[in-house]
Amino acid sequence: MQIDIGIGKSARRVYGLDEIAIVPTRRTRDPDDVDLGWQLDAYRFSAPVMGAPMDSTMSPATVIEVGRLGGLGVLNLQGLWTRYQDPDPIYAEIISAPSDRATAVLQEVYREPIKRDLVAERIQQIREAGFVSAASLTPQNTLQYAATAVEAGLDLLVIQGTVVSAEHVSTRTEPLNLKKFIAESPVPVVVGGCSSYSMASHLMRTGAVGVLVGV
Repeated sequence: MQIDIGIGKSARRVYGLDEIAIVPTRRTRDPDDVDLGWQLDAYRFSAPVMGAPMDSTMSPATVIEVGRLGGLGVLNLQGLWTRYQDPDPIYAEIISAPSDRATAVLQEVYREPIKRDLVAERIQQIREAGFVSAASLTPQNTLQYAATAVEAGLDLLVIQGTVVSAEHVSTRTEPLNLKKFIAESPVPVVVGGCSSYSMASHLMRTGAVGVLVGV
C-alpha cells in the first residue's frame, strides 16, 4: 500500500509481526493467486521478509535459508562470523555466561579484530549457494570494509546504525559522505535506521534503494 508522505513523495507501508492478524471473511482466495513478492532495486523476493543483520539472528547458513524460503537475509560484517573462523564455541561461551559476567564476556569476544579474509569468505559462501548476498556495516566502518565485500561478490550493502543521518558532523574524524558513497557504489545500498519524517526524507535523497525506519 502506497502512502503519501509529503513533498511529492510516497512510501510503501510495511508491518511488524505484532501488527498482523488473520481475520476470516465471507470470501477466501486461493493462495496461488496471491503475490507477496517485493523488489529491492533489481532483486525480487517472493517472501516479504528481511532478516535483521545481528549475530543473534543471522549466520551465513541462516542467510542462505532465508533466501531459500524467498526472503532476504542480511549478514552483519562486524559480527562474530567475520572475527572467528568458527564462532560456534564463542556462541556457546556467551550462552553459558552467568548474568553477572555476560557483559564482560561480550566485550571480550568482540575485541577480536574483523578479518578481511573472513569478510570475503562469508560473502562468497552465500553467493555460491545461489542467493542474493546482502551484508551490513556501520557508517564508521563502511569505507574500511565495503570494498572487500564488493570484491568478494556482495550484491546489496546495508549501512546500518541505531540512528543514521544523511549528514554526520565530526571534528575528530572524516565522516562517511553517504550521498557521495552511494553515488559511487557499484552495488545498491540500503540505509537506516531513522525515526522521523525529516531523517527518512534526507536519507531518501542520498540515492539509497531502501531506508530502514525505526531504531
